[in-house]
Amino acid sequence: MTKSKHDADVAFISALAELLRENDLTELQVKREYAEADSLNVRVSRQTNTVVTHAAPAAPAVAVDAAPAAAPAAAASEAADPASHPGAVVSPMVGTVYMQAEPGAAPFIKTGDTVQEGDTLLIVEAMKTMNHIPAPTSGKVARILVEDGAAVEYGAPLVILE
Repeated sequence: MTKSKHDADVAFISALAELLRENDLTELQVKREYAEADSLNVRVSRQTNTVVTHAAPAAPAVAVDAAPAAAPAAAASEAADPASHPGAVVSPMVGTVYMQAEPGAAPFIKTGDTVQEGDTLLIVEAMKTMNHIPAPTSGKVARILVEDGAAVEYGAPLVILE
């Protein structure tokens, strides 16, 4: 690889990292073709504060990290595993959560509200598209597990309905 090509690749990867940060993304993957047998595959990802408790690979990591404080961690993991709750509403996509239709408007739901099947619980924005997340069943909003403007992953629990 020539030095100028190397410098261009480094600049390209830096630009991807900046794009990741500016758009609050968790991961980008790009394949850059130079010639028939010459390409650059780049995957840039970052840690977020979003806790995904339902993912199978995350469970062992939590158990290993929680070993020094086993008793408090065991109690916290039982309470912090809302994805296993039968009334959990999970995100159908990766995106950003919005709790109201527009800034300054009243939120769609609050803890304790009663919702009907099909009522909008919140919005998940993905690729500049606002996706309304409907209530799968009627019930009471027991817990709201995300904050307005938070990034969510596919399958992440959003709300608990009872």
